[in-house]
Amino acid sequence: MAKHIFITGGVVSGLGKGITGSSLGVLLKNSGLKIFMQKFDPYLNIDPGTINPIEHGEVYVTDDGGETDLDLGHYERFIDVNLSKISSTSAGKIYYEALEKERNGKFGGKTVQVIPHITNEIKQRIYKAELESKADVVITEIGGTVGDIESQPFLEALRQVRMEQGKDNVMFIHVALLPYLKVSAEFKTKPIQHSVKELLSLGIQPDVIVARSETEFEKRLKDKISLLCSIPEENVISCPDSDSIYKVPLVLESGNLHKITARQLKLDLQETNLNDWKKLVNNIENSKEILEVHIVGKYVELSDAYLSVMESLKFAGYEINKKIKINWINARKLNKNNVKEQLANAKGILVPGGFGEEGVEGKILAAQYARENNIAYLGICLGMQVACIEFARNVLNLEDANTTELDPNTKNPIIDILHGKNRENIGGTLRLGRYITSIKENTLASELYKGKEAIERHRHRYEFNNDFRKQFEENGIIFSGLYLEKDLVEIIEYSKNDFFIAAQYHPEFTSRPNKPNPLFMGFINHINKK
Repeated sequence: MAKHIFITGGVVSGLGKGITGSSLGVLLKNSGLKIFMQKFDPYLNIDPGTINPIEHGEVYVTDDGGETDLDLGHYERFIDVNLSKISSTSAGKIYYEALEKERNGKFGGKTVQVIPHITNEIKQRIYKAELESKADVVITEIGGTVGDIESQPFLEALRQVRMEQGKDNVMFIHVALLPYLKVSAEFKTKPIQHSVKELLSLGIQPDVIVARSETEFEKRLKDKISLLCSIPEENVISCPDSDSIYKVPLVLESGNLHKITARQLKLDLQETNLNDWKKLVNNIENSKEILEVHIVGKYVELSDAYLSVMESLKFAGYEINKKIKINWINARKLNKNNVKEQLANAKGILVPGGFGEEGVEGKILAAQYARENNIAYLGICLGMQVACIEFARNVLNLEDANTTELDPNTKNPIIDILHGKNRENIGGTLRLGRYITSIKENTLASELYKGKEAIERHRHRYEFNNDFRKQFEENGIIFSGLYLEKDLVEIIEYSKNDFFIAAQYHPEFTSRPNKPNPLFMGFINHINKK
């Protein structure tokens, strides 16, 4: 039977519950345990798939095609475990499935209520994660903060899990703000006290409090929090702000969080080996020289919309002791009059994915500028599609070349929807998750992937139209990666440029600390040599 750790948050959002849980996962995994993570989000969307990235950040995709919250990216990058659809559950999904059961008579005509029907659905997800993962420890983050009305059914379900499983098998970690008031030059514990009081009113006593603060605080404050929140003093963990989230596992190790966890849950830990993690932190600290990358995107107002791309670039930079600086270019505002000014100093241009019409012409201009000026280019998903459209328009002279996503009536549909896909219902119609790309020998892709297949994740609805493949090849495009089962184009290269490569999949979802994805590593290496 797996042990369960539940991570709750208090006072304000954005304190790093996901990073706390992921960091504890690093400590436990590197102490010999098998770890699995999941998140419950209180919003009523079925999943983040149709939420605007500017509002909610990127949609992260799992191997099995789950469209999930960006926190799952943190989980996977930290614990280096491929998670699944069961790792991401929204309130909308819980209510939807419960109401479907009601419509199908599964509740036997009973009145359907939050307790027990909704809480039972939540508990089933918790126990399903335990069974499917076969993990020693399942770490579950509850989105939002204690006191949010949307989170109450989740917290009630967690209370029931502890009642059913016992304190030896269930642990609560509460992440709360310890603010510092500069005017009076003192920390204030009252916000933590109030958020713990809110938890207690719901029948939950936290076992550990992770106090998030700007700086380290005195031991006497730990004593005060311990006394007023009814937990041992050593279970109050200081977690001050850090200049890198990847230092947090070392901070929590110094606070003995993994040993406190092992003691309560009766876990047998091996000697904790954080050598690889310390190597990563050492690389981060020694990365002083700046390497610039231009990202031409449509959601640049919120950098979290490209969180995995940013982290993937950083990982590649750390490998060569370079700090990556990102120059954000708003694709919606990029036009023929300003493209040269905006990209004049670019050594590397990355065009990431996206949906919808806005910004597409700007991305096409970015691909054209990179191709014509022999600037390193990495296109991801839509970034590959716009590179193909640009090539068709400006090299093949197919003036109305386009994607049928934007122009269903184009005479030259370079990018077209997969046959059999529904054009009307935008939810659940994508090619999602893990596919194997076969790579052509003696190509840039083969060099980067060292002759191996590319096993990568997808999130898109439209594909390169094979009717144009021969015409592209005759003019310098190499189709270096294919999904052979459906004969779909996965990677293109431009043979006349030093580094011009684009993939239909999302390589950022498989990049890890100390193991950057080959496309990102090749891109950064090439820029560094310029």
